[in-house]
Formats: sequence, C-alpha cells, structure tokens
Amino acid sequence: MAAAATAIAILLCALLFAGPHQTLAEPTEVVTTSEVPSILPACKTVGGGSVFFDVQFCVEALGSDDRSADAGMNYGAYSAIAADLLTANATTTAAKIDALLLRRGNDATARCLRSCQGLYGGVVTRQPGCAAAVRGRRKGEATSCLERAASAAMECEEGFGKSKVASPVTMENDDAFKLAKLAAALLTMAH
Repeated sequence: MAAAATAIAILLCALLFAGPHQTLAEPTEVVTTSEVPSILPACKTVGGGSVFFDVQFCVEALGSDDRSADAGMNYGAYSAIAADLLTANATTTAAKIDALLLRRGNDATARCLRSCQGLYGGVVTRQPGCAAAVRGRRKGEATSCLERAASAAMECEEGFGKSKVASPVTMENDDAFKLAKLAAALLTMAH
C-alpha cells in the first residue's frame, strides 16, 4: 500500500511540476472517403505515367472547378473541364501579354511577347471550337486542337530561351501546356 501511495505522490508531483507547459496530444483526424478527391482515380489513370503532367497537377487543376465534384469517373466531363480551364488560362495569358507589351519598348522581351501575343491569339480564337469538339467527343478534331494549344505555349516559352531573356509568362505557358495535354489524355479515356 505504501508503494502505491508513493507512486501516486510521484505522479502528482510530476503533474504539478509539468503544469501548463505540458500539452495534450491533438486528437487524431480520421480522413473519410468523402474527403478523398473524387477525381483522384481518374488523375492517377491519366497522370500516373504521363511525361507531360503529374497526378498532383491533374488533381489541383480539376479540383479548382466545382463541376469536378459531380463528374464521378466521367473522363469526357473531366476533359471538358480541362478544356475550359485551358480557355480561361489562354484568355488571361493573352491579356497579361497585352498588358506587358504596353510597358515595353522594342527590346528582345517585347519581341518575344509579340510572338506570344500572336500564338495565344490563335489559341483564344480556336478554343471555343476546340472545347465544343471535346464536349462532342470528336476525338480527332479535339486532340489536334489541344495539341496546337500545347505547341503554342511551348513555342512561346522557347522564344524567350532562344533570345536569352527571362520569360514573364513561364508559369502561364507551363499551365497552358499541361492543361492541353491533360484535356487530351482525359479525352482519350472517354467512352
């Protein structure tokens, strides 16, 4: 009995000396299946072996559009969402390029931006038809259009490299390229 009383006394002393500095462990958070993105299986299928984009890019891109939550495993719907994201990207990139050109003279960066302006102008012009081809699952037409968009983004970025100047639209070009490749990959899986 004396040993038990001593053990309790030691425990109480330890608790008293620890005082408010002791923190209690946070409760463990349990992730339910409803918190796992519904797009993850589709993204693993198309992004798992892709050399153009990864699973994370796919999840982040499709997850940025609320329509993805209701698409289930509908690759055609996901492809249409990616095509719409590409349209938005191309439109905002074209506007950014226009704004950058307003502040530039005629240096190498301005020349590259003018080239990009033409490339993105073409993408923006073609994109409504491209998105319609994706929605209509006209795979040949849609894939060709998406590949042209990817090539335009790559050509824009490569122009800066050839001119040995920093690109102010690297992130936008990268996203446009990946979105075009994502839309094409998802369309390939659509039935």
